[in-house]
Amino acid sequence: MLKKDGMPNQTQAHLEDAKKDFVFKYLVAEIVGQRGDLAASSEIFYELAKSTQDVGLAERAAKVATYANVPALVAPSIALWSKLDPNSTEAQQAMAEMLIASDSLNAARPYLSKFFNQEETRAGGFLYLNNLLGRSKNKAAVLHLVESLAAPYPNLAEAHFAVAQAAFSAGNSNVALKSLESAEKIKPNWDMPALLKGQILFNQAPQSGINFYQSFLEKSPNSHEIRLNLAKLLVSQKQFEAAKKQYPILLKNAGNNPDITTVIGLLSFEAGDYLAAEEYFQQALKQNSKYIDQLYIYLAQVVEKQNKDNEAVQWYSKVGAGQHYFEAQIGLAALTAKTQSVDKAIEKLDELENLTTEQQISVIQMQASLLAKASRDQESFDLLDKAVNNLPNTPELAYDYALAADRVHQFVVMETALRKIMTATPDFAAAYNALGYSFADRNIRLDEAVKLIEKALALSPNDHYILDSLGWAHYRKGNLDKALKYLKQAYQASQDAEIAAHLGEVMWQKGQHQEAEKIWSDALSKAPANNLLISTLKKFKP
Repeated sequence: MLKKDGMPNQTQAHLEDAKKDFVFKYLVAEIVGQRGDLAASSEIFYELAKSTQDVGLAERAAKVATYANVPALVAPSIALWSKLDPNSTEAQQAMAEMLIASDSLNAARPYLSKFFNQEETRAGGFLYLNNLLGRSKNKAAVLHLVESLAAPYPNLAEAHFAVAQAAFSAGNSNVALKSLESAEKIKPNWDMPALLKGQILFNQAPQSGINFYQSFLEKSPNSHEIRLNLAKLLVSQKQFEAAKKQYPILLKNAGNNPDITTVIGLLSFEAGDYLAAEEYFQQALKQNSKYIDQLYIYLAQVVEKQNKDNEAVQWYSKVGAGQHYFEAQIGLAALTAKTQSVDKAIEKLDELENLTTEQQISVIQMQASLLAKASRDQESFDLLDKAVNNLPNTPELAYDYALAADRVHQFVVMETALRKIMTATPDFAAAYNALGYSFADRNIRLDEAVKLIEKALALSPNDHYILDSLGWAHYRKGNLDKALKYLKQAYQASQDAEIAAHLGEVMWQKGQHQEAEKIWSDALSKAPANNLLISTLKKFKP
């Protein structure tokens, strides 16, 4: 018998059961999700989306699975969502992100190309592109992909800029500069390509980057970001007077902006103009900066540089509970060691409560450092030896342990620790440098020492500590000219007392006695208690 609408009772009953089953499963998914079982919730939403081919359910499944980090469901749920909603930018972006995360760049290409279908969003898509692709480790493949995506849009400045960014990340400066020139022709005086071009030129030759920024500002004097970066580069090159000329213009252009005032304070601090830095930080406070506790720390550090220890204590003590409290307590401990005793400082650090594992490690590193500065090397080593056996071994903790082992002449322990760091963290430049320098300083395995330090320098170019090590290793090998070259580079970057000791020794051995004496004299006036400097002077001028 048929109902009036022509539907058999059995079919209607089946649909009613299916509807009830759907509602039941949907409610279960909601309830288990609210109770925290997001994996189960995403699985139910995914199964419902598959059976109903419903876009909304597919989106819900994808977002819950992604948020809950359920690997088995993330890929299929996002794939279903992007399939059911091919016009959704969000869905296509999610699919592209998933493929990029798995380094499936070729598979991601058709999804990425959809970002550029609409003319009104095309430029923004290219500006976002490198952020999206930044997760991929294969930078050369990323460059190839971006070039192919940009090729259909030769008259779009943002497309050329995207290629330049990808080329820069891939270490291809020539392609980057060529693409930036193309962007500039289409869109003159655009800040973003100019910022990148200045950085590339600076990396090639510092003054050329500075000159480029200065010429750009002649045409576009209101380019705030360019001027700010110019100031930073000038400070990095110790062109302090030139940098200071930019500060009033930056402040004027920024108006009453405490963030810019703070940045200028930091640049003044880096330049060693501590009075000016203090004034800028005080001004930022008056401008109602949102980062009050951070400014308290900056003020503590800058007055400490002026030997106003009591004022530094007062500023650190103003820092309240929150993200900067721990940093302030570390600063107070350092002042306690300086003004009272190392033991008082260690006791103060021991009193800190509710520390994360990372903070516990920082406390131990600080305590070990204070002991080492007080020439209590065995206590420093014992503390770190206990830490590496009881706490997760971060590369930084293991590195401090290795240096402590070196100071107490536990060279096998030191080498073992450093080799472990190199294996676990192959880009940790300081580990290669430390082992190479130890060999050079002990005048052993000098060929290996040079190779280790050269590896460190490749990982961290222009690092003055590494340049010093390389110069010292060549000195030990008898390569005085090479030694002098690297040590001069190191000393130019930092007038560190130990670099001065090494540089002076090489100069002395080359017969440049007057130059050596001046280097030592200047260093001694700044660091009269440096042990290496004193022992070097005694060796050549007893």
